[in-house]
Amino acid sequence: MSKDRHLTINNQSKTIKFTLDKDLHILGRDRAGVDLLVPSSWNCISPLQAILSKSGNDYYIFNGDDNDASSNRFYLNRSIIPATGQLLVNGTTLHIGLNPKTLVRLTYYDSESQSSVNSNCESISLNQVVTIGRDPTCTLLLDSPTVALFHARIKPDRNCYYLESLIDDGMYRGNQWIEKIVTIEPGDVVTVGCFTLRLSDTELEIIDRGNSIRLDVRELVLETRGKRRLDNLSFAIEPGEFVAIVGGSGAGKSTLMQALLGIETPNSGGVYINGANLRQNYDLYRSRIGYVPQDDIIHTNLTVEAVLSYAARLRLPTDTNIKWAVDRTLAQIDMTHRRKATVANLSGGQRKRVSIGVELIADPKLFFLDEPTSGLDPGLDRQMMQLLRSLAHKDRRTIVLVTHAVLNIELCDRIIFLGRDGKLCYFGSPNEILAHFEVENFSDIYVKLEDVDWIDSYAIDYKYSDYCKDYMAQNIDITDNINRESTSKVKINVLKQCFLLSQRQLDIICRDCPNLLISLLTAPIGIGLLKVALQDIQPFSRTGANAGLAIQVLLIFSCACLWVGLFTSVQEIVKESAIYIRERLINLQISAYIGSKLLILAGLAVVQTSAITQAVSLAFKPPTMTLMLWQLGISINIFLTITASCCLGLLVSAAAANSSQANSTLPLILLPQIIFSGVLFKLKGIGVIVSYFTITRWSLGAFGTIANVNNLLPSTFKNTSLKNLPFPTGTAYEPTWNNLMICFVALIIHAGVYLAVAAYIQKKKDIL
Repeated sequence: MSKDRHLTINNQSKTIKFTLDKDLHILGRDRAGVDLLVPSSWNCISPLQAILSKSGNDYYIFNGDDNDASSNRFYLNRSIIPATGQLLVNGTTLHIGLNPKTLVRLTYYDSESQSSVNSNCESISLNQVVTIGRDPTCTLLLDSPTVALFHARIKPDRNCYYLESLIDDGMYRGNQWIEKIVTIEPGDVVTVGCFTLRLSDTELEIIDRGNSIRLDVRELVLETRGKRRLDNLSFAIEPGEFVAIVGGSGAGKSTLMQALLGIETPNSGGVYINGANLRQNYDLYRSRIGYVPQDDIIHTNLTVEAVLSYAARLRLPTDTNIKWAVDRTLAQIDMTHRRKATVANLSGGQRKRVSIGVELIADPKLFFLDEPTSGLDPGLDRQMMQLLRSLAHKDRRTIVLVTHAVLNIELCDRIIFLGRDGKLCYFGSPNEILAHFEVENFSDIYVKLEDVDWIDSYAIDYKYSDYCKDYMAQNIDITDNINRESTSKVKINVLKQCFLLSQRQLDIICRDCPNLLISLLTAPIGIGLLKVALQDIQPFSRTGANAGLAIQVLLIFSCACLWVGLFTSVQEIVKESAIYIRERLINLQISAYIGSKLLILAGLAVVQTSAITQAVSLAFKPPTMTLMLWQLGISINIFLTITASCCLGLLVSAAAANSSQANSTLPLILLPQIIFSGVLFKLKGIGVIVSYFTITRWSLGAFGTIANVNNLLPSTFKNTSLKNLPFPTGTAYEPTWNNLMICFVALIIHAGVYLAVAAYIQKKKDIL
């Protein structure tokens, strides 16, 4: 067989083939001396695009005149090919530029090569119906957890093509989110999961498999109230690099991570992911970014397997094999042997691994971690760093972490060292940092940079150093690649999310038996103690005419329901604030989140209502004259009171900064509820108005109306003016259906208002 070495250049489905048979070839457009000549209309290729030089039996390719058009340089997996040249082996695929709409693909073929690489680009003819998905039977197979088995379909028509989404998860056409059927035309770019596809005249090309993400920071400045937090930072993190952000306290490490995540809005400059503005296009890259904050993002009452299972169901397409996704992730974090263990029983290092696993479930290629080794002993610190290095290099993930622990910093590929006020004092290899700062050990750098003059000196020296110039010369030119239009929001199935979150919440509650028993038994026990205190006295008996005592007992019923509701709900949001913020970043809907809390708490309220009703029935004889069936009436009122109290508890939980603050707020809530109930003393003026804003006013009103407490008055008060009665009567306890319905509706309104305010507070927490 004769030797066959050639290049194919594909530009918008137009392909040219060049045979390689010389020791030196020059590729370009409209230039003397070019033997591999492309059409003059191909402006994306420079006049002197590349030089191919033969060395032995191999060819090396070099970028041509970089000064002519830097954006036209060659990229291999989103990294610029080195100045020393890129070895070509059979199947090597290079890109010219990074903009999906103008990207040119160059592929090298060698029939005698013993080595080969898999091409990152494929194309498929559109002269038939094309199915896109993860199933092996699909016409275009896209193997990624974020792609459904049958994700989309393209149907050719006479003058156009129809793109149809086959699942709720949808996809992007350009910057627009689509859920159903749209028309597409040549040049359109479609994003399915992490894959970027481009439609040409007759073909559908995979131009990006999403497995190589580079991050470019350009002249990034961040100020708050005149204080410079990040000071004109510029650097590039290439695909597959493991990068640490270090520096002294107040240097801006966490601020920089927030900016790299797209959370902080810079005053000038920007952060670019694969050439596109990250903040403007966050929705497009949302599924490709993993983020592990310093606080654990896992529920400690669940098992490791359950945590990962719920994460998979929340983040991956509906038809995903959850067991497969969980098994794969457990193997990645080396936690297969602990899959059935409860998170609360894990060590600190194991918990951090599970937090990382929650992010790995969607196989992100850009990964951020905030203090992942905090609190770990030196041995676990090294194990964690080795795990992260393996995840970066083995799967070509771009991993960035903030850390104070520098004992194993040599495992990183790059170090970003920040000085005070966010000045970049060093960016480069850990092997050269000691020499750069002229110190013998890493801790001496911190000591040296305590001096402001040294910080400014090193920041300036580094900015103009030869190393910085050489490294920054490898940065991509993002001018033509920046996507200036913001992406439209992904539309989420709220009911699906609400059901999943409700299932998780129920699982958490059922696994916390002590708190569950307390929430179920507190009120019945309190009613039992009340019975002991009253002995044989029956407050609802007409014989004793105990109207005053009856209303006091009913107040205790209301307060018991109020306490049960608050106790059940006051920790529900604040205890998982870190989890909420992270899940909100991956498109958790506030309505689904709040709705799931209400659904489970209302379900629990049904059980609590049954327990309280039974306790009341066993302890006290019912009134002889009631507006409606005693047990039914108080059951409805108990349920509405507990539900309204739960909603108030959710509001407190949403507003509290931490769990301790939420608990400390309870007395401030309970006291007004008792004071303005109108039972301890008669309310006048503004006190009456304030009472309308308490739950006990309406709960007690409903109890009094059902029990017909006005009928329990002694005969001596029958003809007495209402203002002289020993407790507030009149319309408050008037035994009419209209009055009862007003009380019930008021409790429902209380619940609705509390939920709306809680949702508003949660919305204010958004960091995007």
